[in-house]
Amino acid sequence: MGIDIQNLTIAKAHKHLKNHDFSAVELTEVFFQKALEKNEKINAYVEFFDDYKEQAKLADKMFVSGDKVTPLTGIPLAIKDNILIEGRKTTASSQMLSNYIATYDATVIKKLKATNAVFLGHANMDEFAMGSSTETSCYGPTRNPHDINRVPGGSSGGSVAAVAMNGALAGLASDTGGSIRQPGSFCGVVGLKPTYGAVSRYGIIAMASSFDQIGPITKTVEDAMLFFEAITGYDPMDSTSITNEIKKNNAKDIKKIYTIGVPTDFVYAEGVDKDVLDNFKVSLENLKKLGHKVEEISLPTLKYSLATYYIIMPAEASTNLARFDGVRYGLKKESNTLLEDYTKTRGEGFGKEVRRRIMLGTYVLSSGYYDAYYNKAVTMRNIIKADFKKAFQSVDTIMMPTSPFPAFKIGEKFNDPLQMYLADIFTVPANLTGLPAISVPSGFAIREEKKLPLGIQFFAPHFQENILFDIGKDLEK
Repeated sequence: MGIDIQNLTIAKAHKHLKNHDFSAVELTEVFFQKALEKNEKINAYVEFFDDYKEQAKLADKMFVSGDKVTPLTGIPLAIKDNILIEGRKTTASSQMLSNYIATYDATVIKKLKATNAVFLGHANMDEFAMGSSTETSCYGPTRNPHDINRVPGGSSGGSVAAVAMNGALAGLASDTGGSIRQPGSFCGVVGLKPTYGAVSRYGIIAMASSFDQIGPITKTVEDAMLFFEAITGYDPMDSTSITNEIKKNNAKDIKKIYTIGVPTDFVYAEGVDKDVLDNFKVSLENLKKLGHKVEEISLPTLKYSLATYYIIMPAEASTNLARFDGVRYGLKKESNTLLEDYTKTRGEGFGKEVRRRIMLGTYVLSSGYYDAYYNKAVTMRNIIKADFKKAFQSVDTIMMPTSPFPAFKIGEKFNDPLQMYLADIFTVPANLTGLPAISVPSGFAIREEKKLPLGIQFFAPHFQENILFDIGKDLEK
């Protein structure tokens, strides 16, 4: 049979593979050729893997034997360039790691290898995941498949664009302040940021360790659920990983009808695009028609979340990136003194945005400013967490737009960091609080005769991803 990749999902592909309608090799070849064809313009991939057919053949053997077949078996995936695959170059799209070959597999990669999923290649990203547009990559910007003059979002723009252009059936990426959900919204696909600790971070190139979370990018909410189930689980190699017992104790049964909380004063604040607000209102009405209840809620400290995030995140990033000093691994530039080695290596190895965040983070951690900035931000983070906890006593899920505007043009915000950071205003609260959140496609905005996707975002209490999948499927209807 012919393979309709435009309408294919993980769930549908799994059924076809089980029925032997087509093989994993045939499926992979179709996606690989589409990825090659589209990548010249989109720049979603920084590297294609030459053993994709061998990977697919192993999956076909599993389907023949019926042994340990899962929904991810034989599914072609794009992997973000900050997730380690043993023996593969993994650079975080930075000159600093231009020749780094991973010496071990990330835990999520081990889990996916056990299912015999197929890795097509490493996908482009903002350098060290620092950006909201995938313009800071040393490999050049990724473009939005819906309008190549616009950004795909970031920092996981490559993984998302790969799925949106049918160059992969799904993608694996990381979300530090919205890096899966915001590009998911810009490119019209589903992006899930799981509960902090639900998916192991072992083997990811860290940016901000208390925010980073690995999650899936898919075409449908059902696919996001299947992908999440394949990668979740306790990992003793990750000290922040949560045991299955804790998850079980926090889990709740799904309902048919949910109470949706809307922080009205925050959502309808000045600066949110009119098309985004109109789309939000329509989506809310559609969910009401399905029987869900809507309740206005107050999250008084939510307006401080972006400022809080942009103090703590650079502080953690400056600490994590201190290891790239030209001595242990990565780029090395020789000079006359050790200090000159450091400055030359880091000056040439890191891009402008990474240097900006390192300096900002070092500043807020320095003597005399630690208490004035970092400690206050940590205190505010805890207050924001308490506000969400209180809100979830009366509602099941919280709904917001994913982004305050549709995809913007390449270069439009690149030289204005404050405007760029505002792209994260609706997404960073999930990372500050560790809550799970999902972005679901919800419509389009028309710009210069191009249809630009929009997304709706749902938050749920810790370890209650099942609520996100349930309400997300209703929005898809």
